[in-house]
Amino acid sequence: MPLLSRTGGARARRWTAAASAVVVAALAAAPAVAAGPAPAGTGAAESWRGTLVSAPAPAGSLDREAVGKQLSGAGIDTSSVAYGTRAYRLTYRTITPQGRPTTATGLFLLPQDDGRRRLGLVADEHGTTAWRENAPSGEQGERLGPLVQASAGRAVAAPDYLGLGGGPGLHPYMDTASSVSASLDMLRASRAAARLLHRELTGDVYATGFSQGGQVAMALARAVQGGADRHFRLRAVAPVSGPYDLEHAELPGLLDGRVQDGSAVFYLSYFLTAQNRLHPIYKDPAEVFRQPYASKVEKLFDTRHDEEEIAKHLPATVGELVTDDFRARLQHPSGGLLDALRAQDGNCDWKPRVPVRLDTARGDRDVPIANSQICARDFARHGVKATVVDHGAVNHFGAFRAGAPQIARWFDAVERR
Repeated sequence: MPLLSRTGGARARRWTAAASAVVVAALAAAPAVAAGPAPAGTGAAESWRGTLVSAPAPAGSLDREAVGKQLSGAGIDTSSVAYGTRAYRLTYRTITPQGRPTTATGLFLLPQDDGRRRLGLVADEHGTTAWRENAPSGEQGERLGPLVQASAGRAVAAPDYLGLGGGPGLHPYMDTASSVSASLDMLRASRAAARLLHRELTGDVYATGFSQGGQVAMALARAVQGGADRHFRLRAVAPVSGPYDLEHAELPGLLDGRVQDGSAVFYLSYFLTAQNRLHPIYKDPAEVFRQPYASKVEKLFDTRHDEEEIAKHLPATVGELVTDDFRARLQHPSGGLLDALRAQDGNCDWKPRVPVRLDTARGDRDVPIANSQICARDFARHGVKATVVDHGAVNHFGAFRAGAPQIARWFDAVERR
């Protein structure tokens, strides 16, 4: 099984439950939680977006030593670890890709024993996962990124995205717009949760994320700077190995060998089946996929199968996965396929007024370094110098492993300015 975008670690991770009955009772009684069904329509202000459906649910705590042990076990430098962490699962209101009301979940983390009541907020966006329980708030969720950031002394909002964690329906994989709206509403939910937990957010937002999450972090940063919510101010952007240019970097890499075969098959299958629900790529899977994959590929990405199980049912190469005709379409995208690609691209075509750092690795064979290089060139056209940090010959997860603690310290430096 290829590494894909997961941040590694044992799948059966269990956190120690650590919330007192007094806190739980207080949260359950808190009046700030919005009860009842979601509104039937979207009002002008959409003031219901980001409201909590229920009280923050304790999702485990780790003392400083335990945080360090978990991170070091994954090969992550622990020099940025200053505090233990306490996590809560949030269920909040947001919108579907079509703008209809729905709910989503995410993980909200606070540093423990930090002595500060007011905290900056890190938006930490996770990488590709097909299994809903592997999202940050899931019982077996990948939490290394949020742990790095929270243990450095900031609150962390880690959205699951639509259809993952406890959210209903299927995940609209690589749909930037809905990932941003779910992430923005997670920031709002985190603000409400902080108040319930007797903490306060300063409004400063530090955007980061890995792989798919790198692209989401960049798009979210653009939205926050653009005034998407008056309560939040963008302070810095530092994603890791994001697929910022699907049309000109990631898709060509899937076809020419720059992306390793197993990952290319997985990503392409996931992208096509998810995007076909939003863009007219095909009417029948057999127009795209060879048999026997055409008969089962959509069922595999139902959020109930984990990555290893999915991989067992997919072929070894893209050539075995798609028909010759569709491979030609991939080489020269048009129609719904081109629309799907371009709807996710362009997230570096703006002028940040904050420091920007792009972590990547020339050895990454999941998200080629060309994505970050193109992103930096896009920023340069706007007069912005984005620092590209090349972590060398390491693989996809290696870029995260090296970059995450450096980014935490970089956020510290930005905060002190």
